[in-house]
Amino acid sequence: MRCRVGIDLAVMAADRKQPAKSEATQGWVDKVRNYIDEHRREMRLVTWPSREQVQSTTIVVLATVAFFGVYFGIVDYILALGQTRLYQMFSN
Repeated sequence: MRCRVGIDLAVMAADRKQPAKSEATQGWVDKVRNYIDEHRREMRLVTWPSREQVQSTTIVVLATVAFFGVYFGIVDYILALGQTRLYQMFSN
């Protein structure tokens, strides 16, 4: 049977059923070893930040967290105060 583009569907079905020979013959130990080798190769390509860059970005993150902590604390206090007054107003 042939489809419109001229590809033999029986050949396509046969190709789908058979796994690749490299995957079928490769054991799990070889797969793990291959994964570790690829991981090491990728890690060599990483551009690591300097100590000064890490320190400066850490300070920025800590300052930002402190700022937003204080900001949301104030907003929460104001909303809680407003809610308390609203309840008192309707409870009388």
